[in-house]
Amino acid sequence: MFRICCSANEPLGQAEANWFRQQFGVEVLENYGMTEAYPMIGNFAGLMVKPGSMGRPVPGWDVRLLDDSEKEVGVGEQGEICLRARSNPQFPLGYWNRPDDTRAITGGDWFHTNDLATCDSDGFYWYVGRKDDVIKASGYRISPFEVEEVCCRHPAVEAAGVIGVVDAERGSRVKAYIVLAGRFNANAETADSIRQFVRAAHSQFGYPKVIEFLDELPSSQSGKVDRKALRERRPVTEF
Repeated sequence: MFRICCSANEPLGQAEANWFRQQFGVEVLENYGMTEAYPMIGNFAGLMVKPGSMGRPVPGWDVRLLDDSEKEVGVGEQGEICLRARSNPQFPLGYWNRPDDTRAITGGDWFHTNDLATCDSDGFYWYVGRKDDVIKASGYRISPFEVEEVCCRHPAVEAAGVIGVVDAERGSRVKAYIVLAGRFNANAETADSIRQFVRAAHSQFGYPKVIEFLDELPSSQSGKVDRKALRERRPVTEF
């Protein structure tokens, strides 16, 4: 039997977390970090866990959510996860034979992760997405991960990848690439069903305005959805 289980690399979806708990009777403890500093944020055995949260900063790491001016953001506001440089003996000395990158990335007061999150009043961090992946539409900042997770709750959806596409009025529109479950057809009716489901379960502004069906999603070497590849695709049939 498992006693303690942890996850990292990619946010754990609610469906996967529920499945694991039902199968093994153990809550998966999510952790967050990077090659340069791991783990910075996490959930801990014996302490309160909020499902879907990355947890709280690991003792010994000075982690903050900062805006573009390196000012700390307020409770519930989106900010970049940043680590105070040289605040812990594990902080990296630099990159091997890359002095320019060492100065640029680790030489300031803060190490920038390029990941966005929010923090609640209990100090729990909630992942939003990579800075270059977050969709800005009509003044809203939309997490593609959150939209993907809601899409995947629809019975027709096997997998989903979400990006922003240029829109003259809104700045961006939310577009979802969908891999269908076996018995469903790639048509306007299925697309509209998914669209209305996400609109009701997520928000009036964050649902996919455009849907395109694929046989499979491009993925990175680590198995994550390759949103860069999706952004570079030429649209074929959109609904």
